[in-house]
Amino acid sequence: MEPELALPDSLGNTSIVGLQWGDEGKGKIVDLLTAQFDFAIRWNGGSNAGHSVKVGDKKYAFHLIPSGILHPRCTSVLANGVVIDPVQLLQEMDQLVSQGIAVENNLRISSQAHVVMPYHKLQDQLSEQRLGDNKLGTTARGIGPCYSDKAGRSMAIRMADLLDETRLSDKLQRVVAEKNHLFKGLYGAPPLEWVPMFEQYRGYGQLLKPYVCHTSALLHQAMDDNKRLLFEGANAVLLDLDHGTFPFVTSSNCGTGLSAGTGVPARAVQTVLGVVKAYCSRVGSGPFPTEQDNAVGERIRTRGHEFGTTTGRPRRCGYLDLVALRYATRICGVTGLCIMLLDVLSTFDILRVCTGYKINGQITNEFPPDAYELQQAQPVYQDLPGWHETLDDVRTLADLPGNARTYLDTIAAYVQVPIRIVSVGPARHQTLICPVR
Repeated sequence: MEPELALPDSLGNTSIVGLQWGDEGKGKIVDLLTAQFDFAIRWNGGSNAGHSVKVGDKKYAFHLIPSGILHPRCTSVLANGVVIDPVQLLQEMDQLVSQGIAVENNLRISSQAHVVMPYHKLQDQLSEQRLGDNKLGTTARGIGPCYSDKAGRSMAIRMADLLDETRLSDKLQRVVAEKNHLFKGLYGAPPLEWVPMFEQYRGYGQLLKPYVCHTSALLHQAMDDNKRLLFEGANAVLLDLDHGTFPFVTSSNCGTGLSAGTGVPARAVQTVLGVVKAYCSRVGSGPFPTEQDNAVGERIRTRGHEFGTTTGRPRRCGYLDLVALRYATRICGVTGLCIMLLDVLSTFDILRVCTGYKINGQITNEFPPDAYELQQAQPVYQDLPGWHETLDDVRTLADLPGNARTYLDTIAAYVQVPIRIVSVGPARHQTLICPVR
């Protein structure tokens, strides 16, 4: 039997956000909750995100489509804040159909969403190569260059443009000419041809046309009809463009951009659930105060299968950082925590949690969202007793080992946010629902 949240009616419209550097397990939480909602809305990022969901013996990997698509009665929405790679989107749709998941009646795409074009991916790759040791460690999926064009406006292409051949032709001629000047001057790259690109993306537009609409109007009508909305954030708060560890961040607002990314005001959301691993991980470059580049980190990586859903890259792993976690909960206005992968920590004698930083000789419990300052931070740890019991068959909080309960209580007490869900395995039934206190 699939679990339900305690008092689900009290959730109202709900936002799911990641509270670390991504890969926290948001897909599982969205999948668990979606049965209670009428719409699942993705509102930021692009195919650089990766959500994994296990249902029975099947495992689904999502990069663009909300994982709520697994529930037929729920409409999944790619809102205007998402940057869409049509190649990836169509592949994902085909893969879902091949797995028996229908998409034709319950997927909607914003006409205002910006499109990731081939030159965005090329620019991402060339820029990282040129930066060398100073590269940002992007996924090279073209996300940053697409958001740059969105902000620059003059070279931006949106989903609505793919549906209008005249508009698309005019824009591509002008944009590709400008990109060719840029690529030749910066990278010495050969010129791109706009005509093959036009033919290819005109075709994508025709394939996606039945799904494209004005999604903010769709969502406001849904609220007028008393439908329940679940907002599915991508990436995570510590990768937020404004509030993350800049410049080692993604190119969108991950925890704070819901209103801009959907056209739905923040006051329409009653519950914000923050998803956090029982430890920390990070992919790519950037500061990571509690990283364990040693046997401990390797043990966590192996037990947690810590390899990127999107890139396959091994993730950097370390102890749980409570200073960063409290910062993230405050930024997002989190009302409840979802603790994921608690089972990975079984077999450790001692578990350390970071409760402060030492920076330039001073102890602080405030998180500095600046990569250069955070790079200087030395973690101040509190040691907690570990446990050796397996958690695979645990189904209630009372069945957890005492030391595991202590670990959870320490987290909740430090960040001053109650825990609502605890995951002890990848399957839906390996989920503990915490009573509302």
